[in-house]
This record gives sequence, C-alpha cells and structure tokens, in this order.
Amino acid sequence: MQAKQGDAVQVHYTGKLEDGSVFDSSVNREPLGFTLGAGQMIQGFDAAVDGMAVGDKKTVNIPAAQAYGERRDDMMIDVPIEQVPADIKPEIGMQLTLQGGNGQPMPVIVTGLDEKKITLDANHQLAGKDLIFDIELVKIG
Repeated sequence: MQAKQGDAVQVHYTGKLEDGSVFDSSVNREPLGFTLGAGQMIQGFDAAVDGMAVGDKKTVNIPAAQAYGERRDDMMIDVPIEQVPADIKPEIGMQLTLQGGNGQPMPVIVTGLDEKKITLDANHQLAGKDLIFDIELVKIG
C-alpha cells in the first residue's frame, strides 16, 4: 500500500542543511504524524512522502521555494527604540516574539541595533535555504 493524498501517515526524518548540519530530527522521538496533502508540511516534504510504502526510506533535496520560501526584505522590520518595552534589553541575535496582525505569535531575531531603532528579521530561520531530508515512512492510517 502506498501513501496517497488524504492518508494519515507517520514518518521518521532527519532534516539537514547543504553543509550537512542537522536542524531537526525525529530519531529518538515519536514519529511525526500528519495528513498527506493537508498543507501541514512544507510542500517538498509532503510531495516526497506521496507514493511511499511503509518501510520505504529516501533522501530528498528540497529547494527553498518548496520549503520555507526565499528570504524576503519585507520581513525585515525597523522598530523605533522608544517602542521597545523597558524590560527588554535588545541585543544582536536575541530572539523575540511579536504579535502578528491576526494575533498569532511571530518569532523574530534582532539583527540590527542603534540608538534610534532596532531591526527585526521575521523571516523563518530556514527561509532561503535548500533542505535535505532523510525520510522513512513508518505507518499509513
């Protein structure tokens, strides 16, 4: 039986960057469960699992456009320093969470800082990166 759109599946995976560094893995954890084609996973990962059978293993290269997209300049946000809450002492590399327009939390990284403003990067940390996944389908249904 092969996995198809609409199937509940479980996979083990290891996600790596092109330099071989691992950014996430389900090894030593429960397998990752999701519904194939439901938009719960990045496009390239979803497409890679489609057609696999239980026990199949594969390695896929997913270009940035089918992963977390390209880095976008419009996701760089300048905030006047006087709007930063007094209890926050921003530093380059610090991770903060803003509230998006729809109330959703939006993680950002401080990438610039001067006496007038801080610059926040709201791009996903993997935006603009091609990803490599080792995938094993462990369950359908």
